[in-house]
Amino acid sequence: MKALGRHIIAELSQCNPDALRSLTKVKRSMVEAAKRANAEIREIKFHRFSPEGVSGVIIIAESHLAIHTWPENEYAAFDIYTCGDTTNPEKAYQYLIEVFEAKKVVITTIERGIEAPTEAYVHRFNPTETIESAPLPSAMSQAV
Repeated sequence: MKALGRHIIAELSQCNPDALRSLTKVKRSMVEAAKRANAEIREIKFHRFSPEGVSGVIIIAESHLAIHTWPENEYAAFDIYTCGDTTNPEKAYQYLIEVFEAKKVVITTIERGIEAPTEAYVHRFNPTETIESAPLPSAMSQAV
């Protein structure tokens, strides 16, 4: 059965800590990721913590993108939830991997809103994907 939505959960490790502590860079990168996913942005809210770390959410017509960073651990956690057929969340997470220069990435995809015979909706996990990336191979992040 077709899912109403797709929820991508990503763990980015061994990232550039300077990129993760910059409120401006994190916010601009997330906005650009939403645009690359062909999402319709409705609201944007970000916060920088003291001494470091950034959290933020972008509300899109199709659902949301959210991020939490731990520069001291070179780690970022983000999720992208989209519904409908007009967005491409893979483009968003591929862009963020490059921008934050993540060397190790674990992606889990959950299909959400699958109608079950019990008149309830359920979700289905897809296999977890581990990506080992090289340091920033392209000029994609120069736009940020």
